[in-house]
Amino acid sequence: MASAMPAISLAQSSDATIRGQGPVDTDVVAKNAATGATRRTHTDKGGSYALVGLPPGTYQVSAGPGTERTVTVTVASVFTLNLSAQQAAAAAPAAAANAKDLGPISVSATTLQEVKTSEVGTLVSLRQIDTTPAASRNFLEFADTVPGMVFTRDSNGNTSLRSGAQASSNINVYIDGVGQKNYVMPGGVTGQNNSQGNPFPQLAIAEYKVITSNYKAEYDQLSSAAVTAETKSGTNDFHGDVFGSYTNTRMRARTPAEDASGEKAQSHEKDYGFDFGGPILKDQAHFYIAYEGKEFNSPITVTPQGNSTLWPELPASAQKELGPTNLPFKENNWFGKVDWEPTDRDRIEVSGKYRDENAISGVGSNSTENAALNTRNTEKRFDIRWDHSTDSWFNRLQATYEDAVYNPSPIVLGYGASYTDYKNQNSTLLVDGASPLSFQNKGQKGPAISDDFTLNDVQWHGDHVIKMGVKFKSVKLTAQDAGDTNALYTYAVGPDGTESIPYKVQFGNPIPGQNPVATSRDKQFGTYIQDDWQVDDHWTFNLGVRWDYEETPSYLNYVTPAGVVAAINSQDPNAPAGQTYAQTLAKGGVNINDYISTGNNRHAQKNEIQPRIGFSNDLFGDEAHVIFGGWGRSYDRNLYESLQVEQTKSVLSQPTLLFNTPLSPCVPSATCLTWNPAYLGIPALQALVANSTAGKEVDLINNNLKSPYSDQLSIGMRNQVGEWNTSVAFVNIKSFNGIVYTLGNRYPNGAFWQGGSQPWSYGIPGYGSLIIGNNGLKTKTNQFLISAEKPYTADSHWSASFAYTYTNAVQNNDNQDPTDQYAFDFSTIHAYPFTGAAVAKHRLVSTGSLDGPWGFVFGAKLTLATPIPDLGLACYQTPTNQEVGSMNGGGCQSVSIHPPGTGKFLVGGKVFGYRDFDMQATKNFKVWGNLNGYVRIDLLNAFNWNNYKEYVENWNALSTGQRAVIYNSVGDITGYPRTLKVTAGINF
Repeated sequence: MASAMPAISLAQSSDATIRGQGPVDTDVVAKNAATGATRRTHTDKGGSYALVGLPPGTYQVSAGPGTERTVTVTVASVFTLNLSAQQAAAAAPAAAANAKDLGPISVSATTLQEVKTSEVGTLVSLRQIDTTPAASRNFLEFADTVPGMVFTRDSNGNTSLRSGAQASSNINVYIDGVGQKNYVMPGGVTGQNNSQGNPFPQLAIAEYKVITSNYKAEYDQLSSAAVTAETKSGTNDFHGDVFGSYTNTRMRARTPAEDASGEKAQSHEKDYGFDFGGPILKDQAHFYIAYEGKEFNSPITVTPQGNSTLWPELPASAQKELGPTNLPFKENNWFGKVDWEPTDRDRIEVSGKYRDENAISGVGSNSTENAALNTRNTEKRFDIRWDHSTDSWFNRLQATYEDAVYNPSPIVLGYGASYTDYKNQNSTLLVDGASPLSFQNKGQKGPAISDDFTLNDVQWHGDHVIKMGVKFKSVKLTAQDAGDTNALYTYAVGPDGTESIPYKVQFGNPIPGQNPVATSRDKQFGTYIQDDWQVDDHWTFNLGVRWDYEETPSYLNYVTPAGVVAAINSQDPNAPAGQTYAQTLAKGGVNINDYISTGNNRHAQKNEIQPRIGFSNDLFGDEAHVIFGGWGRSYDRNLYESLQVEQTKSVLSQPTLLFNTPLSPCVPSATCLTWNPAYLGIPALQALVANSTAGKEVDLINNNLKSPYSDQLSIGMRNQVGEWNTSVAFVNIKSFNGIVYTLGNRYPNGAFWQGGSQPWSYGIPGYGSLIIGNNGLKTKTNQFLISAEKPYTADSHWSASFAYTYTNAVQNNDNQDPTDQYAFDFSTIHAYPFTGAAVAKHRLVSTGSLDGPWGFVFGAKLTLATPIPDLGLACYQTPTNQEVGSMNGGGCQSVSIHPPGTGKFLVGGKVFGYRDFDMQATKNFKVWGNLNGYVRIDLLNAFNWNNYKEYVENWNALSTGQRAVIYNSVGDITGYPRTLKVTAGINF
């Protein structure tokens, strides 16, 4: 039967499974209390059964008279439910303690707990979403209540979610079983790169589960955390919500920068939306639609970065751009779904999503308003799926289509200025204008088809639920990295001031008649098999393996231009006669043949085999004390914006020309010129390189590029202590093969360091610098994850949760931003030392909710974290021209330094770098009949703690043992100053 099923899995199940024991040779029927949907199976000769493919919700489950149970199952989980007359009677009191409100009806139900899983993860319930104070309408905000997860709203208002030391790019979010992976840009999911917006209407999210490691084999295209969410559906009764929330300048405290300047930037935030659902045919067909809009004008601060001793030396024209400003933003977010159950064996769902954003971005930190971008961000998705079940198997056939576009462009055209540390050209103090790289056009578009097949009636030394699936996806990837309307001039800043002439300029130079947009029809294929094997009442094994394969033609079929190859093999003009540039590179450890592509010497990786093995042991067979653990490998993918640079840099190059200045001298050549004021114009610059390749950067990628992956090991124990569910786990995650670009240039003797400087002006003859891409980024993370949750019940009227994470993580790159894939501080990525990752060592998130009198519901959230270290390059010693340990040849040390804490909580010293306490109070009231209203007040950062984001660095202090890094007390902050937000709404 399995071999006869269609072999076409994109879907990662958000459905639930109920398995257990019942009367022998009996039908087991589950009926959804809200929709009337029915699922059925049959017990075997031993009484075992498994109901698979259940949408999360409340079900009336029965295996005959006297066995009836009403239970609630949650997203992407497996539950044990034994059915007998005695067990049903024993469970009745517990059921009465947890009433589920399903619109006009109320059903007493027991919420089942998933404990027999090897996955490390936690459920985020609708109760938590509704009652936890919220700074945004981004449903992923609540994921930081899960140990190991960090949700961040930066000073630009942009939000991101990451797990451990890996970047946000390494997560994946599955909504109704469909991965939302961003194949082109960072952020993990489409639309979340540099966005203040929400990936999905929060109103439409019913609940979700966060799995931080050791997920099952059905999860693909990730190497850190998986988030799997279930959307709301229509029910047999009409229901809906309308809401609006608001805050503005007067309803918030000043930011530190506003306090320092005496000027408060105008700001406001508006969120509004509605949802509506109901029956089309009772018990058979339903509809649901949701909309959320967002309008922001967020305060932001411009402040220099890097060596603070040089900040006073910036020119007056740049310094007047410092201080408070704001960022406008607007979003429209739609979702709709129709479901139809023509029989109790079939379910058809059709859904669609549309998201549209407009924003001013790119300002803040060390970027002034002159560097602002006008950003358009759109996304469309369409899904259709058919579920079919029998007593012994379940099948899901699903087709999807997606279309996402990210399109920023500079507001100010022409030329701008960038100011760098004269000792370290890689350290930018301030950017006062847009570079040619500010114009981008990136996106993904295409269909996919998948099939998942589950056998739920297999017995062999226990009971097995075996799931298998395959997928095929064809998606067109698009990337344009630059435009030709802007030029960025770079000036060196020294202890005596800023040089009057630039030492470098970068500008756009298109090749007439050639398209600057790279495209690639990406082909993805994946398959897996997963066996959840319940040996007995104690032991359960989760055994799975998956295999993925991907072809990116624009990388695989790329041909290195003949002119570049010829130049590399030509005489090195700075070397003795007879020595080619290729030989110069070879002396420096770079085999250029590893990077020159003929169009047929690159091959897609075929060895992405990913075993995933887990176990759980229910010590006493009562689900009260369970030991669990597992090991697994998971492959992610290389982002297309990293793979396409060979092509786009060649067609629309961004030449870099150098100018000989006292602080930044260069060897006179076609790319090292004497400054002429006429060069302060893009046409004059383009004329310098007309019909020439002078200064044209050449990017080459290793021909044997591999996909990034992580190995995950965990061991832990779950315990039920009274009403509390607790978990303690140790997790070890090692990630490998992150793609990174380094400087390929070498001096004629093969050296990377000479006179304390890198060979920036020793590029390919007749061209500019050589930038080479390789695998090599690594992280190593050890975490202790501790959680305790008291779930909400109608009898107790309250809930609480505590999530503590201890993290010890290192990485082999001194970049604060894990999504930045450029590393120029050492000769190769393998020369980088491992330094502490930009992750807080200790982090605690606690939430609580309480049903108060007179229709009030209260909620609170406390977040505490120790300071995040400052990663960077400390230049304070004499150059040695040798890379030894953490010291490079320029006398600069790769460092990860924790600033001192800025505050305490209740007791102790100032140990925390992040503190936030939020509260909310909601007053519910009846309007008429089933029409209800509410008013809600959120008080964010109630104690107005300043959570500083930026650092003041004084590397010279390292030589004296003094404090080298402190927080910038007038810079940007993470999150919000104390802010009052008011929300009102109606529902029925």
